[in-house]
Amino acid sequence: MIKAMESPIGKLFLQIESGKLTSIQFEEPKGFSELIEYEEAENLQLFENTVNQLNEYFEGQRISFELPLNAEGTAFQQSVWGQLPDISYGKTISYQELANRINNPKACRAVGQANRRNPLPIVIPCHRVIGKDKSLTGYAGSLLPIKEYLLQLELKYAQNIL
Repeated sequence: MIKAMESPIGKLFLQIESGKLTSIQFEEPKGFSELIEYEEAENLQLFENTVNQLNEYFEGQRISFELPLNAEGTAFQQSVWGQLPDISYGKTISYQELANRINNPKACRAVGQANRRNPLPIVIPCHRVIGKDKSLTGYAGSLLPIKEYLLQLELKYAQNIL
């Protein structure tokens, strides 16, 4: 099931399979249709829960997510994605620092590619990883304004939440 939700950064397309959130996409997937004749109640309930938690995040009322996730990827990608929730809300680290955290300091570029393939942005906060020179990089180029928005949002609310 893929359903769309409105957000301050535009439509988000949430994919849910077997009671787990598997993907958040910023762009409409090919063949997307909101027409769903029948969907499992479990998936619809998770969709509503995900929308509520994302809305709380955008309103500065949530710093982490409590959702059943299934982020499919290679073992290397999983190791990178596993570190992302440990980056504190409102803080950033460099791709190099992330490579160091997975005990693979020479894998800076590979870490960037794994970050780029994160299927659950926002929930698994890949936006908190920036260039060593503090520049905003990643997010597939054209999506950099989204990364900037998310970082500014977290900076705005960090003092109130933490």
